[in-house]
Amino acid sequence: MRFEIGLAMLGMACVLGGCANPKPPGNYLPPPTRVAAPKPYITPDKRIVGRVELVNSGGRFVVLSFPAGRVPPAGQHWRITHLGLKVGSVTISGPQREVDTVADIMDGTANVGDEATAE
Repeated sequence: MRFEIGLAMLGMACVLGGCANPKPPGNYLPPPTRVAAPKPYITPDKRIVGRVELVNSGGRFVVLSFPAGRVPPAGQHWRITHLGLKVGSVTISGPQREVDTVADIMDGTANVGDEATAE
């Protein structure tokens, strides 16, 4: 009979112990949830960039080279940049031959290798 009482008490302790509150006492904060970082996306750069191929400082004109099929029409204003800094501006005047075109220097300077971008 003692064995049965001991077994019964052990069973009651297991049952009551299982119902105990698993939260620690005091202020309980749930574990932080992870938020998925937004996925980066890439957009193509569709602007046209030309390159100064020849400079005639006496005649105040330059020859610009552009990607095939992307030569701008006459009359457009373009800025000339050297290492990302604006050093001058030009106006496309023509004539055009294949990927090259002529532009008049309006202000500033230009050197071979500088970039031309639309204003």
